[in-house]
Order: sequence, then structure tokens, then C-alpha cells
Amino acid sequence: MTDISLSAARTPWTGTADPAELSHWDAVAERVADVLRSDALERDRRGADPRDELDVLRDAGLVDLLHPAEFGGGGGHWESAFRVVRILSRADASVAQVLAYHYINSGNIGFAADPASQADWYRRSVQGHWVWGDSVNPVDPDLVLTPEGDGYRLTGLKRFSTGASAGDVVLASAIVNGGDRDGESLLVVLDHDAPGIRYLGDWDALGQRLSASGSVRFDEVRVEAADVLAPLTDEPFASLITPGIQLAFGNIYLGIAEGALARGVELARNRHNSWFLSTVDRYRDDPFVQRVVGDFSSRIAAVEALADLRGRRFDEVAALGDDVTAQVRGDLEIAIAQLKVVSSDTSVEVANRIFEITGSSSAKASVGLDLFWRNVRTHSLHDPVDYKKLEVGAWVLNGELQPISLYT
Repeated sequence: MTDISLSAARTPWTGTADPAELSHWDAVAERVADVLRSDALERDRRGADPRDELDVLRDAGLVDLLHPAEFGGGGGHWESAFRVVRILSRADASVAQVLAYHYINSGNIGFAADPASQADWYRRSVQGHWVWGDSVNPVDPDLVLTPEGDGYRLTGLKRFSTGASAGDVVLASAIVNGGDRDGESLLVVLDHDAPGIRYLGDWDALGQRLSASGSVRFDEVRVEAADVLAPLTDEPFASLITPGIQLAFGNIYLGIAEGALARGVELARNRHNSWFLSTVDRYRDDPFVQRVVGDFSSRIAAVEALADLRGRRFDEVAALGDDVTAQVRGDLEIAIAQLKVVSSDTSVEVANRIFEITGSSSAKASVGLDLFWRNVRTHSLHDPVDYKKLEVGAWVLNGELQPISLYT
């Protein structure tokens, strides 16, 4: 890793989280997770947008965790936010995903917005306790901004718009067609109920059913000059949003694995009779059951340690502001890609094989153990983990970095 030193230039984040901060937000997240866990399976079956659940996050202060305290926010660090996402994912990975995207979407204020406009964005976001959904999917580049007077008209369709239909504002990326900024990609922030925005409600996935990830159509939506948050660039500091969202993914997968193991252990402990060929009386004393639990617990502990290191590192880099170089960003990108690889592979395996220690009765729909597998199997397809392995391998072997994008 490249050595870094703290800089106050162009960044609202300084330092790293101390134990008291981490303990505080962990405890808040645990309380919220308990609320979400109580009816997670029932809500998953309904598949409705998580509006009530987002109110729980607002009331707990989690929505404003990363916003600067001087504007009424929580004044927290990224490490705290990523741990919150992990803890919530143990109970409800869909809602955790919406919160993770909110952190990254609103994080563009600090990473990309003109410093002169940041105070206004933060103030309004905190006052309204905004949840920032997005319509940014980079493999669906169909949104066009057409200049009109001092602003634009936004037209097109975006799929996989996580949180957009349930949040307060929508962060959209679009290409300008004409005028002084012709060909430029801009990030714009629009009110959820702005005229011309239609939420199609077509999210129909195996898992992450409450992530509000359906398509959004924009029909001649008016975009004022003040609605433009920032240009979308590959400048090192501004483009930290991509390692950030990948780090959030790693924590989602880790949380799902932790939740699956905890639920599996609960079921195994409550099962009284061992398999008839076993040499023990209690199911939980069976050496095969203990071996699987020991394997999973050990691997999860290793991923957790790595996730904490990467979360702390992200804060160190975010504190650099203008001093973030391409090399520093590249080091961070690869470090987080490593987490993505091991967290994804571990979570998919744990959520799949946990049934081996819980028995056939755990396959009942009423038990809900499948929720963990469905969630991680769905979200881990967001961008292929094999390409993350190649990304890391190309760096280790040849010192090559992939082009900066919304995936790398």
C-alpha cells in the first residue's frame, strides 16, 4: 500500500473512526436489525417497496450517518457506515442494499460536487432526511439531457435503479446532447415525485426483492441547473465512489453469510435427535455438523477481519481529498476487489451449504433459510466476480489496472 498523510483539501471527511464511534453505530444497527429481522421473510414474500423500513432507518439516524455534523448529520466515518450495512444484511439484505446505495449516492456530494455547493446539498439532505436512490446503471446508457434554457430535459429508460422508487431523491446519470456541455456525462438529483418520472415496478428477481431495483422511465423531465450535482469523471478522488460501492457489496455478502450461519446454528441447536448412524445423541454434537460450523465460522472471521481493514483504509484515502493520486486509488481498488472475491465466494457457499447442518426440515418455506441464499445469489451477479479475480491477478502479475469505470 502507498503511504498516505491526512489532507483537508476538498474533502468533508477527516481521520478514522474511534472505538466509541464504531460501538455507537454498531449498537444502533443491531437494534434496527432486530426490528427488520422480526418480519423479514413475510416482507420478502410481499415484495413491496421498503418505504416503512426506510422510515425505521431515518428514525435511527442511519440515513444521515455520513453527513457532516455541522449540517446536522451524524458526522460518522465510512468504516462505521460499511459496518452498519454488514449488520443490517444479517437480517435484511434488501434494505441494507438500499442504505448502502444511499451512502454512495449521497457520498457524491463530498467526492464530486463543487465545494461551493456542498453545504447546500448537505443541509437539504439532512433537513429532509433524504434517502438517495439512483438511476445510474452504466450498462444501460440511455438517458439523454437535452439543453433547454438554463437547464435540460431528461429523457430515457434506466433499469436496475436501486432505491429510486422508495427514496426521496433520484441520482441519475445522463449524457448531454447539444450545447456547451455536449457529450459530457452529468449526475443530476431529482425529486422522487418530479413530473415525468415513472417507476415501472418491474423488479422480479430471485432475491433482494425489497431493494426497489426496478426500471425508471424519464419523459421530458425538467432538470434545473441547480439539480446538476457534478460531472461524472475518472478523476481519482471523484471516482472513489466505485471502490466504495464495491466495499459496500463486500459487507453485504459478509453480513448475509453471518446471518445464514447464525440461523443455521440456531436450527441445529434446537434439533434434538442426531442422525441414526451417528455415534452421539444430540445433533449439535455430531462431528460432521461441528466440522461444517467450524469451517464456516473460521472463513467468515477471516473475511470480517479483511472487511474491517478495507473499511479503515477507505477512510484514510477519503481524507486525502485532492491528494488522492491514481496510484493511491489503484491500490485501494485492488484491495477492495480482493475483499469482493473472498466475501462473494464465502457467502454463496455458506448460504448454500448451511442446509447440510440443518436437515431436510430446514427446507420448509416457513423456515426462511433460503432467503440468505436467494439474496446473495442474486446480488453477487451484479458484476462478475471472475472479472474481479482477473482484475487482482493482472495487478499482481503485471501491475496493470483496469480502466476507471462504475465497476472498477
